[in-house]
Amino acid sequence: MLIDYLIIFIFTIFLSLFFTFSVKKIAIASGIIDKPDMERKRHKQATPLLGGLSIFLSFFIVLYFSRDYVLAGDLEPSHWLGVFIGAGFLMIGGLLDDKYNLNPSWQIIFPILAALAVAAGGVGIEKITNPFGGFFYFDIFKFPLISWTGKIYYLAAASNAFTVLWLAGMMYTTKLLDGLDGLVAGIITIGAFIIFLFTMTTKYYQPDMGLASLILAGACLGFLIFNWHPAKIFLGEGGSLFLGFILGVLAIISGGKIAIALLIIGIPIMDVIWTIIRRLLAGKNPFSFSDRQHLHFRLHDSGLGTKKTVLIYYCLSFFFGLSALFLQSQGKLLALGVLVLIMLAVVICFRYLDKNKQA
Repeated sequence: MLIDYLIIFIFTIFLSLFFTFSVKKIAIASGIIDKPDMERKRHKQATPLLGGLSIFLSFFIVLYFSRDYVLAGDLEPSHWLGVFIGAGFLMIGGLLDDKYNLNPSWQIIFPILAALAVAAGGVGIEKITNPFGGFFYFDIFKFPLISWTGKIYYLAAASNAFTVLWLAGMMYTTKLLDGLDGLVAGIITIGAFIIFLFTMTTKYYQPDMGLASLILAGACLGFLIFNWHPAKIFLGEGGSLFLGFILGVLAIISGGKIAIALLIIGIPIMDVIWTIIRRLLAGKNPFSFSDRQHLHFRLHDSGLGTKKTVLIYYCLSFFFGLSALFLQSQGKLLALGVLVLIMLAVVICFRYLDKNKQA
């Protein structure tokens, strides 16, 4: 089985390379490029967008031809159909935004539709581990919705609400994180690989989810070859949303591995929370504009540059994500606490430096 997985993984990388090269040509021919403005966008030359489309195509094409493997567990075709439709909404919205620069009030529609499609497809989480013992259950509010071919389908209100909020948070995190070459694609590659390792252990053995995660890692790696600094192509709006979306989905359908996803992408999530708080304190709408106050930009502008900043993020994601393989629930909670302390220390440090500059 592992040999089959390795062959599929390598094939996915090469397919992603092919699609990335092709999408790059299409984006240039269609004029869907990102031009530097020397304010927030400081890349040296106009760069094609739509790169996320190559990951989307590679992932779902290989997933389809590997369906005998990925449907060997508890998942049904309807689950993956909901994920595919949701991802399709993101690709459509991303294409429109990359081409026409949509207003933020229109941009939000597509991530909401994507999350709702996943919930409608039956993907949800019934429970998560309580680090102090037992579980938190999300299927307590469950109502019969429709009967079809002898099977009753339920509306799980709490589970669906959690799924939508979780995916929205993951999508917004990777959207804001997508500011440096290779940053988002690399972190999602690490995250997918860690979920693969987790689901292949004896205790949590889920080979179907392991393969799906490995396919995602391969699709991201093929793209990353073109996206590494200096990037030849960018993810674009759809790609940055899709990667947070699909990692969030894998965290759910691999058995509620929410803590693992939080550890993998913990610093970016806390940066989003701090960004929202910072903008609200300034009396601004936190969702209506972009700036260079995100942590990755601050590290970049402090003199580290793109590659060093990206590698720091990679190391944090790998170290804390990998720690989840060896920690129990309370240990994972402690690791999350360490991430919070790191983020607080960084925020305090940069605010101190800002005050000294203003003095």
